[in-house]
Amino acid sequence: MTINKFIINTQEATLTISFTDGQLACLPFEFLRVFTPSIKPNAKSHPLVTHKKLVTLLKIEHVAQHGFRLLFDDQHSAIYSSEYLCQLSQEYEPRWQHYLTELKASGHSREAKIDITQL
Repeated sequence: MTINKFIINTQEATLTISFTDGQLACLPFEFLRVFTPSIKPNAKSHPLVTHKKLVTLLKIEHVAQHGFRLLFDDQHSAIYSSEYLCQLSQEYEPRWQHYLTELKASGHSREAKIDITQL
């Protein structure tokens, strides 16, 4: 599926993705950061990414045929293919619920480790 538009909403902390078939997906920044594609594709389990509740998506760069580089304010960036973004949009609910269950079982938190206020 091809993407024709992104809308970064910093107030809602969401990325809206418009696909050429008319489908729209609205994904939280935290979800996109937690399910980064930067792990090895043959890894048996996705590493648990924690403390990303307040992460902000700063910028999206088109990366030729590879997809789109998402740059976050925690200095992380990764290339998300159109196919992977479509998959994330279709699997949002089960992935998010599984993540929350794993997070609770691990004893970790979604909350930031330190509080940072920008003046």
